[in-house]
Amino acid sequence: MKFQSPKGTRDFYPQDMAWRQFLTDAWRSVSVRHGFEQVDGPIYETLDLYKAKSGEGIVSELFHFEDRGGREMAIRAEFTPTLARMVAAKANTLSRPIKWFAIPNLVRAERPQRGRLREHWQWNVDLLGVDSPQADAEVIGVAVDFLRQVGLTPQQVHVKISHRRVVRAILAKLGVPDEKMTEAFELLDRRDKIPPEQFTQSAMSLGLDEPRVERFSQMCRRKYHTGDIDHLRRSIGLDDSFNDLGELDAQLSAFGLTDWCEYDLGIVRGLAYYTGTVFELHEVSGVERAIAGGGRYDQLIETFGGPAMSAVGFGMGDVVVTNVLRDKGLLPEDVAPAPDAFVIALTDAAQAQLPGVVAALRRAGRHARFSYKAGRNLGKLLKEASQCRARFAVILDDKAAEGVCELKNLASGEQNQVTIEGVGDRVGNSE
Repeated sequence: MKFQSPKGTRDFYPQDMAWRQFLTDAWRSVSVRHGFEQVDGPIYETLDLYKAKSGEGIVSELFHFEDRGGREMAIRAEFTPTLARMVAAKANTLSRPIKWFAIPNLVRAERPQRGRLREHWQWNVDLLGVDSPQADAEVIGVAVDFLRQVGLTPQQVHVKISHRRVVRAILAKLGVPDEKMTEAFELLDRRDKIPPEQFTQSAMSLGLDEPRVERFSQMCRRKYHTGDIDHLRRSIGLDDSFNDLGELDAQLSAFGLTDWCEYDLGIVRGLAYYTGTVFELHEVSGVERAIAGGGRYDQLIETFGGPAMSAVGFGMGDVVVTNVLRDKGLLPEDVAPAPDAFVIALTDAAQAQLPGVVAALRRAGRHARFSYKAGRNLGKLLKEASQCRARFAVILDDKAAEGVCELKNLASGEQNQVTIEGVGDRVGNSE
């Protein structure tokens, strides 16, 4: 019988695994650089935890099961409910602000499509306990710092920013009644996924006449540059609702992020728990889904039994960002760890010394490899060393018994005789 991996999952062979490790290491280094601490939680939670955040409708999107005690459980499809539970459990003992990041493995029972698989790895960054829009700007800055680190530019990726309270005020001004607000938000969230005529028909079902439908369409498709919040304020004709966006605009400028950001009031994020600023990172061609998305969720910790606490965060999946980097020619060809040394034995006597030399290098913390082939041809062995991208070749001959070897720099071709005792220090030197 032939077996295959489950639909919507991936096998990670060595090269694939090396890329995944490279990506998660980049996420980790950026997070730590910005003062965030890593956390994690269980791979499954009670089903009620997800219902508490997203309602009964979430159940159809989860892989869920009943454990031996008859309890309903679900494999984690997102990390935010776990984070909220963890914060609520120890809210009185956690120092604030709480700056956490996680890189969980997530699974969701949905139809696989480009940029979205059933299983993926996600980078979550959350800042809790700071009311100021400075927190929103700092979290956006973490995402932008990662984009810079992997070689993306403001010409390739835009951070699209909106504010749910501002959008609600605009919709009310257009005549959308309170009972239709959820429907209006859902329509905005789907605006780029449906034909224009379907968008118009759905907008009219909200109770808007044709001129207001046109204004509604313009509102959700018009973009405004950061640093020009007054233009946005004048265009929309609202005042108090813009206080948060005005403060955020100043913070984005202070953090040096304005080149990356724009205001797009069609961004609302479909998740109901967002309470203020929302944002998405989009590749400008529009080929991919959002690279990342997030926003402010100031009431979620209370939902999980904790105290009132402001919060803002985002999630970035590995699938879309990998697609974008590949399409832009920014995906490194080979990120597997390169050996410090490849040990070669040219004689039978040297072969007897080889295991001890390899072991000594590894005890010294060096990445050392050797050939499993029986041949003694130096050219072929050096080719094997180069193929695995070793930095140095440690060449042993009959002089190995006297404690000396040849050390060849495979990049420069320089070769010197050195003591075997000192070769670990030499290959550990990056110069």
